[in-house]
Amino acid sequence: MSEDCLFSPLRLGHYQLPNRIVMPPMTRSRAGQPGDVATPLMAEYYAQRASAGLIIAEGTQISPLGKGYAWTPGIYSPEQVAGWKQVTTAVHAKGGLIFAQLWHVGRVTHPDNIGGQQPISASALRAEGVRVFVDNGSQAPGFVETTLPRALSRDEIADVVAEFRRAARNAMEAGFDGIELHGANGYLINQFLDSESNTRDDEYGGSLENRLRFLDEVTQAVCAEIGAERVGVRLAPLTTLNGTVDADPETTYTAAARLLGQHQIAYLHIAEADWDDAPTMRVEFKQALRAAFPNVLIYAGKYDAARARAAISDGWADLIGFGRPFVANPDLPERIRQGAPWAQHDPATLFGGGAKGLTDYPCLD
Repeated sequence: MSEDCLFSPLRLGHYQLPNRIVMPPMTRSRAGQPGDVATPLMAEYYAQRASAGLIIAEGTQISPLGKGYAWTPGIYSPEQVAGWKQVTTAVHAKGGLIFAQLWHVGRVTHPDNIGGQQPISASALRAEGVRVFVDNGSQAPGFVETTLPRALSRDEIADVVAEFRRAARNAMEAGFDGIELHGANGYLINQFLDSESNTRDDEYGGSLENRLRFLDEVTQAVCAEIGAERVGVRLAPLTTLNGTVDADPETTYTAAARLLGQHQIAYLHIAEADWDDAPTMRVEFKQALRAAFPNVLIYAGKYDAARARAAISDGWADLIGFGRPFVANPDLPERIRQGAPWAQHDPATLFGGGAKGLTDYPCLD
């Protein structure tokens, strides 16, 4: 290959990316307490990785009720906006580009994480067998099973859409270059979208058109607030994480891609199922998504450099997200460019803690 496609520039909305390598969102559970505020340590972590063509910051709750796990950051209070401003300033100083990932976890939480309230969802269906990390302040933090949520009313759905819109505006005030809506991995948008987690009998449930409505309304709201060219959406068509399953994912997610294309958002981010014996996305499905969505397509899911180059060369991907490799390799693009070995991360330090396992991984000499 005369020119390395991973290092060819790409236009994304208003921005010119220097390479096709994305640092995707990864929960690290190190937000400052109390208040779930991004910290100077987090600013250092993201700035170390600013050579990525695009950084998508970790999932960031849009409201207190949207929080699924202990020590994850928010973006609904002035203190949280100020905390994230430290992060975006540090990344921009290193020449990087960073989007905020906005999430509402819906039923994937526990009352200990949301002030004792009952979780909310598309339907009153518990995420069976799902465990979340809690810190209730009175005992050692740990994992507990989720509880039964209540179904959102129509008025409450409108309130959550407004929370997404305010969070997008807050992200701009915090200096982010754009936002990504987290519609994957079994969280609230996904709970409306997938057939087995949505049993509503109103205009938000039943038919595919109805199940797409919440995604449609949230996307429309954030695009109206900050501009479609600053908006991405992450979807996970084949995942069964956190109990969400769709009876016909290829039909559902091709329709979702077509809908998002009508909004002219900057990118669609596809999270492939990447656990052992996970279902494989058919190439025909990826080609259908390419045909349905006119703008930039990102894929993530256990990619190495060779698979990434092949995906871009084959035409169904424009950018590739490398998740955990970015944890232990802050200079991952340079390692890919040189063909240098990748360091391995320490699984014990992925969630919670301090600098160890976050900012202490070395770059190449």
